[in-house]
Amino acid sequence: AKNMPILSPNTFEFFSHSPEQTRRVGIRLGSLLKPGHIICLEGDLGSGKTTLVQGIAQGWGSADRVSSPTFVIMNDYRHPNGQHLYHADAYRLSDSPEDVAILDLPNLLANGILVLEWAERIKSNLPEENLWIQMRWIAEERRNLTIIPQGEPYQELAKNLKILVFGAF
Repeated sequence: AKNMPILSPNTFEFFSHSPEQTRRVGIRLGSLLKPGHIICLEGDLGSGKTTLVQGIAQGWGSADRVSSPTFVIMNDYRHPNGQHLYHADAYRLSDSPEDVAILDLPNLLANGILVLEWAERIKSNLPEENLWIQMRWIAEERRNLTIIPQGEPYQELAKNLKILVFGAF
């Protein structure tokens, strides 16, 4: 099993005080994404995952309405330039190569960006390099996001996100 490092370089925490603030972090993240990126979201129901993805899709440039893909496993949002943002949900998958094959990760990542909810459920079958975001419900309007980059391209992504969220460092 792959162990999550406690704090890798460029890991940071963000406390959101409203759904709008969570969405804004998503918008900033979405503006940085390129085909091949995989964003892994970990967090219970109500931790703000879909709200974050709404922001990601908006910041990336999709006008599509974002909804949770729990029952369809995958939604595909389009960019006016023809690129794809895939929004998948691993809640109903098991951490087996057979189950994860349904997502066809190599093909998705060759053609677009993947944002994956409930990523922890299939962690051992995901690429080792990713941007992992742990989301926690703290109080009615408060959420905690821990952004953990794994691998060089994601260190850079997290560093740029941190600057966009908090200003210069």
